[in-house]
Amino acid sequence: MDRRTFAGTMLLGAGMAATGFPGIGEGMAHPPRLPVRLRATLVVELSSGRALHRSGAAATRFSPCSTFKIPLGLMGFDSGILRGPHDPAWDYDPRVHQASRDIDKQATDPTSWLANSVVWYSQVLTRQLGAAKFQRYIDRFGYGNRDLTGTPGKGDGLTQAWLMNSLTISPDEQVAFLRRMLAHKLVSPRAHALTEQIMPVFEGAGGWTVHGKTGSGRLLHGLNPASTTTTMGWFVGWADKGARRVVFARFGAGEGMPADGAGGPAMRKAMLAEIGALAG
Repeated sequence: MDRRTFAGTMLLGAGMAATGFPGIGEGMAHPPRLPVRLRATLVVELSSGRALHRSGAAATRFSPCSTFKIPLGLMGFDSGILRGPHDPAWDYDPRVHQASRDIDKQATDPTSWLANSVVWYSQVLTRQLGAAKFQRYIDRFGYGNRDLTGTPGKGDGLTQAWLMNSLTISPDEQVAFLRRMLAHKLVSPRAHALTEQIMPVFEGAGGWTVHGKTGSGRLLHGLNPASTTTTMGWFVGWADKGARRVVFARFGAGEGMPADGAGGPAMRKAMLAEIGALAG
């Protein structure tokens, strides 16, 4: 099974039965076609866990893409590899790192890593963690399917597992993970505090202050039968208003998503506009 087939199987197959979509059988010649438009939104009251809004494929697992920088932040600060909001600052090296955007080709620290969603910084971090420690953190966090194997036969899970590959997570699981994180139940208090400190902050509708991380990628095999890929996007995090705090996850793919692949920013824009109505 090549990388594209494997990634598509993982993205489309994991969790489909839970939402009424067909699963992927081993050896299946052609993956099933999903609806042309796929969406999921979950908003939960942090204190009680009560769902304020839940719609769409909230139980279906997909690649976390750059939303995975949130658990990576916890790992980095807990292990001591990351030391503060601006420490360490690692230089971009074109001989070692892969990047296509100009914003990636500069020195990056933990704050700019999340703000600019710099992939190579994540990969430096996971290489320093090492495979065994990386897996222990994922197991401790109970993160999605916990699968860090990466592409079969390539041994690239340490740097690729969360990038449209073996690791998958549902919107329900994203929110459950964030609730545990905000309860400071996963790692050291300092690591929790620093990870929360570097999260990007946005102004949401209705007076809500939103802390969140986008993720963009592609669903291989696509929702459109005429194409091989389709844009997918995430926006996950929490929002505060007065004494209230809610946790949310939003996912989208297919019809209505931007053709340029910026699925995460599209989900962020929609969530910021609707958070007031969804949170009540």
